[in-house]
Amino acid sequence: MPYLEIAPAPRVSSGLGTRRLMWEVLVTLIPVVATAAYYFGAAALLLIVATTTATMGTEWLLTRRSGKGSTRLGDGSAALSGILLGLCLPPSTPLWMALLGGAVAIILGKAVWGGLGFNLFNPALVGRAFLQAAFPLALTTWTAPQQGFWTLAPSVLAPPFMRAATDATTTATPLGLAKFAGTFVPPETLILGGIAGSLGETSALVLVLCGLWLGLRRVFDWRLPVATLLTAALFSGVLQLWGDVAPGPLFTLTSGGLLLGAVYMVTDPVTTPLTPRGMWIFGAGVGFLVVLIRTWGGLAEGVMYAILLMNAVTPLINRLTQPRTFGTGMGAK
Repeated sequence: MPYLEIAPAPRVSSGLGTRRLMWEVLVTLIPVVATAAYYFGAAALLLIVATTTATMGTEWLLTRRSGKGSTRLGDGSAALSGILLGLCLPPSTPLWMALLGGAVAIILGKAVWGGLGFNLFNPALVGRAFLQAAFPLALTTWTAPQQGFWTLAPSVLAPPFMRAATDATTTATPLGLAKFAGTFVPPETLILGGIAGSLGETSALVLVLCGLWLGLRRVFDWRLPVATLLTAALFSGVLQLWGDVAPGPLFTLTSGGLLLGAVYMVTDPVTTPLTPRGMWIFGAGVGFLVVLIRTWGGLAEGVMYAILLMNAVTPLINRLTQPRTFGTGMGAK
């Protein structure tokens, strides 16, 4: 006997569900991870495996009692959070810190809010912020790239809460050199890679290509990354003209974690606004805060804090930018 299905509009599906969206993003992270491994060797792979193992393991443990563990892991969200967290870490980060950060990312960034779709903040950035607050020295120590694939900084394998006796050769990031030494890395080096920094910010070219692919596949709304990058470029350009206060737009866009954040974190459909106007406001806010923190903040980088701050006001942005219901007056709610 046939069934009559009654459902509210819209009745046309794009076919882009949660699982497909997550796995499309995961596929584009393959070249980003490969680039990190090329420049930082086995340490990059070990850290990303550690963070991903921690996020997926924690997700499984928290959903196991409800009998939904396999379903939750199958959507790819825990794996995506783990890989993104690993790409936000310096290559000399101890593995035990990576495991701890992955667990915190799922517990505080996702589970306490009710699971996927209810979290206010990006889980990967919650884990990174926790590690930054708890272990600031480890999270601001950078090793030089291309020291040999199997060369590991002693700190990577250091026991929990213990410091290695001898560390690898450390260096400053392009943002650190610009902010504290007034030295600027050439644009071509930033674009191609081979710089000190977090695992996921080594090559601007790779991130741009991955972002373009995701945009063409309509995995995210183009307004979010465009608003972020355009605002950062304009604001840095104004500050450069106004007494050379900040580096120029090209350096701002290609240095640090701005491209990584704009492609993979600003575009998070859960923690960012749903309306077109809200997306422009959110992206503009992130771009403005990044340049503001980089220029006048105590740290050289500000992408993580900029995104988390804008995540916090996303519900307000959604509320203020809701379109008027068809057929009602301007004052209707």
